[in-house]
Amino acid sequence: MLPVAVLENAFVQLEPFDEGNKDAVRAALDHDPEAWDGMVTAAYGPHFDAWWDAAIAAMRSQSRIAYAVRRKSDGVIVGTSSLYEIKPEHLRCELGSTFYRHDARGGAVNPATKLLLLDHAFGHGMVRVEIITDALNVVSQSAIRKLGAVYEGRLRKHKRTWTGRMRDTEMFAIIDSDWPSVRAGLESRLQSGFKS
Repeated sequence: MLPVAVLENAFVQLEPFDEGNKDAVRAALDHDPEAWDGMVTAAYGPHFDAWWDAAIAAMRSQSRIAYAVRRKSDGVIVGTSSLYEIKPEHLRCELGSTFYRHDARGGAVNPATKLLLLDHAFGHGMVRVEIITDALNVVSQSAIRKLGAVYEGRLRKHKRTWTGRMRDTEMFAIIDSDWPSVRAGLESRLQSGFKS
């Protein structure tokens, strides 16, 4: 089982969801409604409370660890990401349910967050971490490829989005034997491209 813990590096601090960070997460997610269209559930505006309650319930059942992402440079919670669909019996989980405010996109926040989450998963016995995204979301697919995840194919009509559209899903994964090179790539990106 993956332990629930605060994770941090020079760029971000990942704080498991609790009542103390709920309002800050709400504020971070209440942006860019169009970006939620490819998601299975929405978490902006009037959708937040149901989404939050579902995340907390999944944490209680130990199938998800949802994190508030705090940017270290200014101390602001700028989004969220999760390890979810945690399956200890198969030594696998998914990494996703990720959303950042506009000003946190394209910089150190996402690679720093992914480094921490992947290290947490592989460091506690996972052998496979899946990352999936809407087949229409080419920006997300590009970011996942940049991480070093291996493309494994398209799952047709895989999920229904909260708007009712049946989406095709692009499946990527990182396995334990990939992790050393993926970690080295993320560390190199953070050391060379961003200042803490």
